[in-house]
Amino acid sequence: MSKADKIELNSRKYALQNAVQFDGKANVKAVTGKVIAALSKEDISPKEIIPIVESIVKKINKLSLEEQVAELTKIAPELLHKEKKERDFSLPSLSNAEKGKVVTRFPPEPNGYLHIGHAKAAIVDYEYAKMYDGKFILRFDDTNPENAELEFYDAQKKDLRWLGIEWDEEYNTSDHLEKHYKFAEQLLKQNDAYICKCPPEKIKNGRFKGKECSCRNVSSDENINDWKDMFSRSVDGVVLRLKGDMACVNTAMRDPTLFRIINKSHPLHGDKYHVWPTYDFAGAIEDSISGVTHPFRTKEYELRDECYFRLLELLGLRKPYLMEFARLSIDGMPVSKRKIKPLIDKGLVLGYDDIRLPTLMGLKKRGILPEAIKNFVISQGISKVESNVTFGLVEAANRKIIDPLAKRYFFVKNPIKLMVENAPSLKKTINLHPTDEKLGNRTIKTSNNFFISKEDIKEIKIGDVFRLKDLYNVKLKEKNKVVYAKYVSDELISDSAKIQWTTDNYIKMNVFIPDFLIKNDKYNLNSLTNVEGFAEEAVSRIKTGEIVQFERFGFVRIENKNGKLIGFFSHK
Repeated sequence: MSKADKIELNSRKYALQNAVQFDGKANVKAVTGKVIAALSKEDISPKEIIPIVESIVKKINKLSLEEQVAELTKIAPELLHKEKKERDFSLPSLSNAEKGKVVTRFPPEPNGYLHIGHAKAAIVDYEYAKMYDGKFILRFDDTNPENAELEFYDAQKKDLRWLGIEWDEEYNTSDHLEKHYKFAEQLLKQNDAYICKCPPEKIKNGRFKGKECSCRNVSSDENINDWKDMFSRSVDGVVLRLKGDMACVNTAMRDPTLFRIINKSHPLHGDKYHVWPTYDFAGAIEDSISGVTHPFRTKEYELRDECYFRLLELLGLRKPYLMEFARLSIDGMPVSKRKIKPLIDKGLVLGYDDIRLPTLMGLKKRGILPEAIKNFVISQGISKVESNVTFGLVEAANRKIIDPLAKRYFFVKNPIKLMVENAPSLKKTINLHPTDEKLGNRTIKTSNNFFISKEDIKEIKIGDVFRLKDLYNVKLKEKNKVVYAKYVSDELISDSAKIQWTTDNYIKMNVFIPDFLIKNDKYNLNSLTNVEGFAEEAVSRIKTGEIVQFERFGFVRIENKNGKLIGFFSHK
């Protein structure tokens, strides 16, 4: 075999292998490296190899994925299946942890639907409990009746179950208020807390300047009486504050508020209570008395750790091993309820299940799988280093799962009619997946009438030969409001363009394509695109929730309601 033949054979093999592994598109550099390594013992220089590789890759990339698989099977079947190392989707070990004794908790506030930031916390807590054969608690931190709403208790549980998370124990912090009151009285009796009657602005100013409040010097007995007055509803606007350190550099320790009066009905307890603990108090108490050993929270609470442990020390309660990780931030996506709610209220998105949002409802509707979210979260780890990540990482995790499973169909966006002269009438059977025949096939009847995309035909000149994908070759004769072509041949022409098509028997459908909601710190007016097109008739039999791939368009989650089809674009 000549030197040139050796280069060409190896270039073709490795270009086909690379293309099949990466959705039909071979990478010149990757293929070049393989060929150079394969011919390293031959008297062949890289300068001789590179131009041939570039030429071969260009030709291979014009083939459909099915054609690439078929040719690789023919010339080098041993390269068809690459042994991939399974990625280790696991978390690092915990400090101070023993098998069977680890207890974690996920403490959402029932004031909205869960988003991918909550998913990070829930998955980390749940996975650590499983890792150590421990216990996982779902605790609703519902001690602010101004925010808590009844619908969100069940909605959040539904979201967690969709993620594949189950819990060993479930309770509400609000159910333990009587215990919290006793701990508050203990602090007052120990003279470690006091009732403050100052207006909020004065408290804020005093904390800023590090100036003690005159209420701080009231006797313990008087504080107990004032505490009882808070329950008698004879006073309003007073708070219970910890005696911290008003000169402390950490402002979180400057006499933080532990209890306040909120005169709003609670979704579970109605008007039974109106004295409510703050997060500083309730979080520390509940972690300790519920047996949590390794509570996680985001780094934004790090300054409040001192208060957390001071309270437990003063009350003689067990101290858990508190841990923080960085909050999840995704470029162009509002990953917090504080940012999502105004978008809902202003009507800038269609609801909490809008496919542009990182809510679990939105991600589900978009076609992002729970397993992909889990793999993404664990790949990010539990570092405290703040960083913004691209949503492309979520898409990549999702693609790895759905690519081997998603059936392939034809979808033509912005369709234009194509009439083919001398077209044979066929019953064409096409596989639903290029590499897995078990996923089945469909049979399409063709005549001389087709629909193709305006964008595809725009690039083709009169007289050019192009291929109706998986069908046959035609020569372009005329393009106007209708495109005219002539049947040429069946055999594959490697350099010809390959175009998606549908017959007269098509299904009208819209596909909604999301983009970043936020660009340059502003709301993106073009964040949702509605693409109209024709899908092949077989798509009408797809059930709601199935994710398919529209070839050379992308992965799409289908909703089929009363015969009306809508698609939600997941990603390429």
